[in-house]
Amino acid sequence: MSERGGVRQRVAFLGLGVMGGPMAGHLARAGHDVRVFNRTASRARAWAEQYGGAVAATPAEAAAGVDVALVCVGDDDDVRDVVVGGGVLDALAPGAVLVDHTTASAALARELDARARAGGRAFLDAPVSGGQAGAERGALTVMVGGDEAVLARVRPVLDAYAQTVRRIGPAGCGQLAKMVNQIAIAGVIEGLSEALHFALAAGLDVEAVVGAVSRGAAQSWQMENRWQTMVRGEFEHGFAVEWMRKDLRIAFAEAERNGADLPVARQVDAYYADVEAMGGARWDTSSLIARLERARSARGENG
Repeated sequence: MSERGGVRQRVAFLGLGVMGGPMAGHLARAGHDVRVFNRTASRARAWAEQYGGAVAATPAEAAAGVDVALVCVGDDDDVRDVVVGGGVLDALAPGAVLVDHTTASAALARELDARARAGGRAFLDAPVSGGQAGAERGALTVMVGGDEAVLARVRPVLDAYAQTVRRIGPAGCGQLAKMVNQIAIAGVIEGLSEALHFALAAGLDVEAVVGAVSRGAAQSWQMENRWQTMVRGEFEHGFAVEWMRKDLRIAFAEAERNGADLPVARQVDAYYADVEAMGGARWDTSSLIARLERARSARGENG
């Protein structure tokens, strides 16, 4: 039995970045039989030294004989490289489940679902929200596209690192839900950045202001967890700007297909381009305030 009460399963985890590494670690601690693969082999070896488990030399080797193979890499091309080019789907036994935690396109999810079904396997698109901190705490939200019965089979695995697991609909719907998440977050962070920027410019006690407004309708996770680092100009943590821009590009491409109008998200993406130009591609997404504070500082120096 696993630590959270589920059945021990044979699991492959492919992609041990800032999200995947902790997620796979929770699987090992929960008692699952974990085999990992990472393109940078030294990272996989370091993971195994910390958590135990086995290291595979190839994606196909990682997937051979497991009940569930989980992928958490960069984008659509990375997923295809691992799952198709790397032989994961072919290596999975009939009846095994492929779960893609990568934030990728809904079109890719539907493609992989069709490929999996054709070979007698099952597929779930299951992007996550909660960032690096959520992955480390085992408190992620997982948005799932695929069959309910398949999700029920892999819940003991997902529960090792998830606080919330919610099926949204058929294949592709998990990815669409993640797009909704990122569109919403983009607007919230820009609004919070402007609010804190205004408070600083007005000379207010920001801690007192946040203490007041965070108890009302303005409250958000971003406010509760990021306001202090934002006003201090600290951004070397969390979800990187370049990753957010990748996610927004996926959402914009989907919006072109479904006719959704995303003017605020597109404007925020342009602001993130400004942050990248400032050298902040790997800064946390809360760094939107940095462009506002830099402009205020420049006005002060020139005025």
